[in-house]
Amino acid sequence: MDPFVLIVLFVVLIGASVLAAPRRVSVEGFYSGQVAGQVPGLWVLVLSQVTTWIFARSLMNAAILGYFYGIAGTLAYTAYYGSFLTGGFIVARLRAKGAMSVQDWLHDRFGARGTVAYNLVIALRLLSEVFANLLVVGLIAGAVIEGSGTWAILIVAVVGLAYSAWGGLSAALRTDVVQMSVFLGVFGLALLYLVLSPGFSLGAVLTASGTAGAWNGWVLLAVAALQVFSYPAHDPVMMDRGFIADEETTRRSFLHAFWLSTFCIIGFGFFGIQASLVGAEYKGELIGTWGTMFPMWVFALLMLSLLVSALSTLDSALSSSARLVVEELALAPRTLMGGRAVMVVFMVLGAALTLWGNATLFDAVAVSGTASMFLTPVLIVGLVMGLRVPTWSYLVAFAAAMLGALAYFGRAWPVFASVLPEGHKYEQLLVICVFVLVAGFAAVLAGARRA
Repeated sequence: MDPFVLIVLFVVLIGASVLAAPRRVSVEGFYSGQVAGQVPGLWVLVLSQVTTWIFARSLMNAAILGYFYGIAGTLAYTAYYGSFLTGGFIVARLRAKGAMSVQDWLHDRFGARGTVAYNLVIALRLLSEVFANLLVVGLIAGAVIEGSGTWAILIVAVVGLAYSAWGGLSAALRTDVVQMSVFLGVFGLALLYLVLSPGFSLGAVLTASGTAGAWNGWVLLAVAALQVFSYPAHDPVMMDRGFIADEETTRRSFLHAFWLSTFCIIGFGFFGIQASLVGAEYKGELIGTWGTMFPMWVFALLMLSLLVSALSTLDSALSSSARLVVEELALAPRTLMGGRAVMVVFMVLGAALTLWGNATLFDAVAVSGTASMFLTPVLIVGLVMGLRVPTWSYLVAFAAAMLGALAYFGRAWPVFASVLPEGHKYEQLLVICVFVLVAGFAAVLAGARRA
């Protein structure tokens, strides 16, 4: 397939997204997702949840982990999508307590210090989502047309910002439906080709150990199990969608989002596992590998799937950024212009980090799960068990998580290398996560009292 065709298809998708965005936007719709006073229905929520969580970098991670660690690697990344189950549980408990956001509950328990610590973590996560998806756009463009990566990043950044800034959350919800429908269609065709191809064996895929052996995949699965409770609570895109519809619709949306996203992530992981089974050389984070493995039309469908997921995540990340800065931090007026200004800042920062091109930025995405782990003891003891957790316990748990995230990010620095065990980075991450949870629970349980 000629690169021009892929470009045309992506332009058509952008046009459809712009047409799906609401023509008239209110302040309430911009920040709360309502259109003409109506909250979104079940499948609007489901498709929006899924398309914003299977973002381009996640799809690539599932495939790359499958290539190196086989089915264990893909399952490890898929385990993070259990966040829809734990996230749905957290949202239900928060709403039962009368809170309309994680920040509401934290402010009630810990005051301004509680929300400042939390908002810092989610601001960094939102920024990481912007640059991680733009990075994938650049990789795809560079693989299709040599030297076009920078231009592609800038074009997608401008277009994504344009329609996101026009409609805010209401635009993100409506365009997510269009984008997810396209994603399911094009990815479904590519996956169908894979499983029906003569060289594919489901048994071989399900028992594959990858090019580097399965051990580190299983280690990462253990890491995911430790992080999966707190992980959704630090994702503002998921949490924002947990408070805009009635409780029953919200509960069902999380359940449907779980199985649908799990299917998509495992399916994309199969492409990485298959590449390892046929002995394909690792090129360009698998993008170059797939270009030599599959017919051009299948390769084009995979690339279009990634581009769709990147675009869908950008608008949702920007709308959550606006809500965070305007409604939670109150750093900008609650107006259309206030929210749009915030979106511009986040997109400019994300694009700048992307063009900077530092490879350690991928680690910055990985550490967000570790940084969120201070929420696990706080939510289990304070929200689930109903005990009163003092502010000092919360701050100690937060400090332990920040130290853990920094230790993983700077694991090669002498100060951390001297205390971390020798081994693969995922083995080190597992040790760090255990430390964060032990320190956090020790502090929280030491200070916990009956409410």
